Amino acid sequence: MNFAALTGRTFAIPALILLLILLADFADAQAVINEVTPDSASQITPAAPLFRFDRFNALAIMVIFSIVILIYTRWARAGRNLFIRKINGLDEVEEAVGRATEMGKPVLFIPGLQELDEIETIAGISILGRVARVTARYGTPLMVPVRYPMVLAAGQEVVEQAYIEAGNPDAYNKDIVRYVAGEQFAFTATVNGIMMRERPATNIYMGAFFAESLLLAETGNAAGSIQIAGTAQPAQLPFFVAACDYTLMGEELYAASAYLSREPLLLGGLKGQDWMKLLLIVLIVIGIVLISFGLGNWYVSLFTSV
Repeated sequence: MNFAALTGRTFAIPALILLLILLADFADAQAVINEVTPDSASQITPAAPLFRFDRFNALAIMVIFSIVILIYTRWARAGRNLFIRKINGLDEVEEAVGRATEMGKPVLFIPGLQELDEIETIAGISILGRVARVTARYGTPLMVPVRYPMVLAAGQEVVEQAYIEAGNPDAYNKDIVRYVAGEQFAFTATVNGIMMRERPATNIYMGAFFAESLLLAETGNAAGSIQIAGTAQPAQLPFFVAACDYTLMGEELYAASAYLSREPLLLGGLKGQDWMKLLLIVLIVIGIVLISFGLGNWYVSLFTSV
């Protein structure tokens, strides 16, 4: 049998079926239209407009934000020196790892106690890559206890890539990143035991921490370790400030990736966010002044639909 003829029949049958379905749908639609009376037609409400002009303020803010990020990203790629405030905790990472190398002791890194889909954990894993490159370059032992299997897999991948980039792939061991326990205080007790047995020279806590923050920080302090912490949990910051040598507060944790890597895309996003924060502060101050003089109703209405 001719292949072309067979193929033509194969596609003709589904096409005919589809045509019959469309004709049936058209007939049903025509029947519904014929049933509409003038009284019922007057009760039909129009569909929503394609563009909501009352949300134009949100569109304007989004456009301005995008333009600012693109401009700063372009400047970063062109080699322009973009100012980022000095973050002492990140600047001291290499010195802390160097101290561990001189003492012949390991570095302990904890990327928080949340799952991988949390932004603080992602930030901690990003900083882990930087720390792993430094330990690989110096040949310093690294220990990374984690609480969840997904964080384990991501941590192993990041550390392995860091050792490869540092030119020391043979020093990588998959047991550098190890699963400890899935329960909060079981994890804390195990890590505290590691601290007291191994006596790491440097402890780095980067991510989300909760009630265990002071237990970990005090145990590390008792072990004589240099401690660098960073979290966006406001309730835990006082404990880290009291027990650690350096503490990254709030958004400093999220800015760490751009601060350490100097990637143009990350720098553009970071500088764009800072610029938008400044713009919002100016808008708030203007609103306060106008409201104080009783002239702010029209100004407030510009933002009520955002």
